[in-house]
Amino acid sequence: HIGGALTLFSQLHGARETKREREMKYEQFKHQPRLPKSVIPKRYDLNLKPDLIACTFKGTVEIDVKIVEETKFIVLNAAELVFDRDSILFKNRIYSLELRPGVVEMVEEDEIAVFAFNEAVPIGDGTLVIGFSGILNDRMKGFYRSTYEHNSEKKNMAVTQFEPADARRCFPCWDEPAAKATFKITLEVPSGLMALSNMPVIEEKRDGDVKTVSFQGSPIMSTYLVAVVVGLFDYVEDRTSDGIIVRVYCQVGKRNQGKFALDVAVKSLELYKEYFATPYSLPKLDMVAIPDFAAGAMENYGLVTYRETALLYDDQHSAAANKQRVAIVVAHELAHQWFGNLVTMEWWTHLWLNEGFATWVSYLAADSIFPDWKIWTQFLDQSTDGLRMDGLAESHPIEVDVNHAREIDEIFDAISYRKGASLIRMLQSYLGPDCFQRSLASYVKRYACSNAKTEDLWAALEEESGEPVNTLMNSWTKQKGYPVVSVKFKDQKLEFEQTQFLSSGASGDGKWIVPITLCCGSYNACKNFLLRPESESLDVSDLLGSSIKEDHREWIKINVDQAGFYRVKYDDNLAARLRYAIQANSLSATDRFGVLDDSFALSMACKQSLSSLLSLMSAYREELEYTVLSHLISVSTNVAKIAADATPELLGEIKMFFINLFQYSAEKLGWESKAGESHLDAMLKGEILTALTVFGHDLTKSEAIRRFHAFVDDKNTLLLPPDTRKAAYVAVMQSVSSSDRSGYESLLKIYRESDLSQEKTRVLGSLASCPDPDIVLETLNFMISSEVRSQDAVFGLAVSSEGRETAWRWLKDNWDHLMKTYGSGYLITRFISAVVSPFSSYEKAVEVEEFFVSRSNPSIMRTLKQSLERVHINANWVKNVQEEKSLAEVVKELAYRNC
Repeated sequence: HIGGALTLFSQLHGARETKREREMKYEQFKHQPRLPKSVIPKRYDLNLKPDLIACTFKGTVEIDVKIVEETKFIVLNAAELVFDRDSILFKNRIYSLELRPGVVEMVEEDEIAVFAFNEAVPIGDGTLVIGFSGILNDRMKGFYRSTYEHNSEKKNMAVTQFEPADARRCFPCWDEPAAKATFKITLEVPSGLMALSNMPVIEEKRDGDVKTVSFQGSPIMSTYLVAVVVGLFDYVEDRTSDGIIVRVYCQVGKRNQGKFALDVAVKSLELYKEYFATPYSLPKLDMVAIPDFAAGAMENYGLVTYRETALLYDDQHSAAANKQRVAIVVAHELAHQWFGNLVTMEWWTHLWLNEGFATWVSYLAADSIFPDWKIWTQFLDQSTDGLRMDGLAESHPIEVDVNHAREIDEIFDAISYRKGASLIRMLQSYLGPDCFQRSLASYVKRYACSNAKTEDLWAALEEESGEPVNTLMNSWTKQKGYPVVSVKFKDQKLEFEQTQFLSSGASGDGKWIVPITLCCGSYNACKNFLLRPESESLDVSDLLGSSIKEDHREWIKINVDQAGFYRVKYDDNLAARLRYAIQANSLSATDRFGVLDDSFALSMACKQSLSSLLSLMSAYREELEYTVLSHLISVSTNVAKIAADATPELLGEIKMFFINLFQYSAEKLGWESKAGESHLDAMLKGEILTALTVFGHDLTKSEAIRRFHAFVDDKNTLLLPPDTRKAAYVAVMQSVSSSDRSGYESLLKIYRESDLSQEKTRVLGSLASCPDPDIVLETLNFMISSEVRSQDAVFGLAVSSEGRETAWRWLKDNWDHLMKTYGSGYLITRFISAVVSPFSSYEKAVEVEEFFVSRSNPSIMRTLKQSLERVHINANWVKNVQEEKSLAEVVKELAYRNC
């Protein structure tokens, strides 16, 4: 049979071996992180025949290999496949040799197949032939099925998702990044469907209802980048200046929604060709919107796959935030065509080389294409996410040991992507953009069609710059965490001291070489130096050329424009100067963001009072910059949640203070879309109005509900454009209860009637914000019903504080179902972090730990430990806030101050 579990069979010739003897023979291959190096794949000739009705597939693969040392074993990856035992054959043409394995053993736990031959396979070139079959699964990994509707009929498409280690679920292969080979792919598919792969079609032969589609041979690449898509599509097309055909494929009837991504793709390819001084290496680039897709997108060489929300943009119903997401994701995936596909990490330890770079370069491209988006200011959201995760004791170094395929999914996280990208930005800032670009171009040329490690990149940068890049960066990539630099101003001296920052407030023993930058009073003259020892004292006049006046007007900002991946803790004198500078609008937007974020993190770590954080926040009353205000909203929301647990008696006044804080910008922006309104104002408007709704501002809530009813009556009304819909949906859910469900039912109706994924996720992200626990439970059950695609259930996990306990009970009750549905993929980790992390009591941490004792799984352990640590951090913060003597007085003063 063909099953979800791996199939084990043995075919014995000659003398029978005992089970124990056989096990001993294969023991050497078990529990190894890497495959043996005795056989190297060179070329795959792969034929696949998917059956979209039975949801199965058959295939054959002929793998040209080089045997580099004599062996009786060929070991490669295979999972969830059934081999046609009679088809397995090793051929060596030079010796006119044909060998069949005496035994074929599949080791389920390690996802390997061992072919044991009765005589040694000779050194030299040969071909391994294997016939196999499998299931088109519904778990969004390997070779899987996705569903779509055409003419009101539900149909299946076949799609691949192989990163990180799931090519082995489609065909037997050496499924490791360094095992690069060329691929010749042939598909047998229904005649009425389109078949796509990495390379262009060279031949199509029809035979009745079936056609055989042959693709051009690929350049050398890793197995995780191989891709196949079979389905019914519309497409839009354009060309780059050097003739590369670029297409966006989408469901029939949605082709216009692909035009924006197409434009971004063509411009990005042109830009990267110049930046990396290397042309795009394939004759075509296809981008496909897949209805069921676990991640955001996947950079398969020449055939990039996306969630619909990350590729399609609808002028009428997509918000500005949706537009920006499409641009960033497209730019990210296309950056991978160089950084990842052309030059590939040697092993998953170096994943950050792929993801950190693609993240950073995507912002470079977006800034070039859309300069008015101020995208490098928005990049600080990436840095903050990286800092937030890396402040955990349960973080991991950027270069992380990976000992099993099951561990890989969990490192596709904020460390690999966001800390990685932030370190690139820090290094570019230190070396200078021109030198940095020349180094990257040289690195890409040197390692094209090959594999590289982190040290290879440092060597290229060191060669070009003459700076000790390897020494500088090793302290950032080989150990987890980052420093907080404490700065004191005393007797015209600045005293710097670095310690490891941990959100728990505990002390760590990490030490870094820190690129310090600072400005005093203006941005005309910035100073920089490397802080190597634990502490350093510098004379201000030596550093800045003059002494600092005693009044508060002369400010000092460390880590200018937040280019460095570290936090800064100022003494009271310097902090007061910065607060004054923020009120006077003397600091750049990036620095206003940085001062706020560091203060918030220090407060959470109980290294600074909540009172001082709130006082600092009051300096942002007239803030209008999108990224700064967006972060102020995020900080306010987190503070309100902690206050609800720590000091519920002050919560009303804290919310009143936050409402006053955001009214200035809300009144300036209003609800209506204005002619010529900037992209950033359009995004900000929605976030501000949602925040005012959540904080209970009655006027905003009633206006939101009025506009919502107008929208329900007429979907084309101008009263509720896409940018403000989320605010209205959240306002509606704030007033829903078990006894008044009308708003909930109206939102479900919008969900069911929309065929735009972005609208559907907007609704899903609003439903669980309801304060009624019964409605929260109903929402969570709806998320795992057949009405919601598996990929989208995570959008409904943003539950209200009142719904936390309900969500936890629901997670426990449905755990087996969730594990069955999401298996070991990264989505399962989202359920844990979303439901567990918001708690703030030590007792709840113990309860969660006890529940998972008997449910441990390598694919969730890191996320579970991180989530439990966050609960402890919240509990510490609650305790610290409760002990704060002057908090009530500060809150009252701020709440009733005339804002």
